Amino acid sequence: MTSPASGAVAVTKALNTLARDDRGRLIAALISRLRDFQLAEDVLQDAMLAAVTHWSRSGIPASPQGWLLQVAYRKALDRIRSRKTHDRAKESLIVLSGEEAAETEAESIPDERLRLIFTCCHPALEKKSQVALTLRTLGGLSTAQIAEIFLDQETTLGQRLSRAKAKIAASGIPYAVPDIDIWPERLESVLSVIYLIFTAGYNAGPVGGKDLAEEALFLCRLLNRLHPADPEIEGCLALLMISHARRFARLDPRTGASIALGDQDRGLWRQDEIAAGVQLLEQAMARRSTGPYQLKAAIAACHCEGESADWPQIALLYNELLQLEPTDVVRLNRAVALAEIGALDVALAEIDRLETALEGYQPFHAARAELLSRTSNPAGARCAYDRAIALTQFEPDRTFLVARRDQLSMPSA
Repeated sequence: MTSPASGAVAVTKALNTLARDDRGRLIAALISRLRDFQLAEDVLQDAMLAAVTHWSRSGIPASPQGWLLQVAYRKALDRIRSRKTHDRAKESLIVLSGEEAAETEAESIPDERLRLIFTCCHPALEKKSQVALTLRTLGGLSTAQIAEIFLDQETTLGQRLSRAKAKIAASGIPYAVPDIDIWPERLESVLSVIYLIFTAGYNAGPVGGKDLAEEALFLCRLLNRLHPADPEIEGCLALLMISHARRFARLDPRTGASIALGDQDRGLWRQDEIAAGVQLLEQAMARRSTGPYQLKAAIAACHCEGESADWPQIALLYNELLQLEPTDVVRLNRAVALAEIGALDVALAEIDRLETALEGYQPFHAARAELLSRTSNPAGARCAYDRAIALTQFEPDRTFLVARRDQLSMPSA
């Protein structure tokens, strides 16, 4: 006979697994019918609390996801009935009652997460709100965890999430997959959110008890599974996989400083992950619809081939990327590639033209400092390093830049 203590442990374990693996799908199914983000979150939380008591007493049901969804529907009915605005609630009650009955008989839960992703990443929302809402609904992070990521107060972040949900309701932002004519534009917004999440996690490591790089990989894999055979989704996923494969070589274990990509110990790179990413990239490129994320993944792959980066190929890829994404950041990266193939003067001239536009962008000053250090201008390099250090928030990068700056005063530098 199972003891009450062991039963409680089993229930806790089951709910934790559901919260990680199925929360996004359950939330998406609820929002699809309720059209209310906050109500969906509240009733799912109510259902999970009810499960603690009910499952500990009666055992975990055969379909815990279906049980949670049915209880959440009933909780939603109770909340809607208790609202004072009965006229507004009447139609919702009729629809929701029908949905609950249908769901009771169905064994499978429709996967509405693709629609939820596009709603969370709608261009009408601020980028920070897009990221926060995506992490909250699809990633399952708590408000406190997301606040720690953004270095915000929990109440401030909670208010941001509330405003985003209210804007979705008030502005009539559709809970739908975009039509084919606006698909590329809307997909770019979704992929940029996923890439922002990955970059935040890759630079800062686990924050708020969550590894954001892993969260971004989860979201991108989910997107690829929900909408297969899209070359830009495959390209983005390949980029994340190849980049993530180098995670164990990024920091010096002695000093904690970041290690430049060219100086990393390639023996610490996960070659199986790189190979899987390259294979996915080749699959995407074979669809003959080249996009920015495929080119960025190809650049990442060029850094991993052979014993050193293939800089001539990287420069060519940046030329092509610049045609599709003519941004100052791409121009900066292209200038660095030009410097690496020997066009140092051309690269510095290009970087100087970007100074006004990228004054507040830390990688600009770090790149400029590195290139100036290769010329007979150590004073200029030192000033650029100082500016880069002042703009750096990631401590390992700060340690790395300080060391590079201090080397300028050494005779052998």
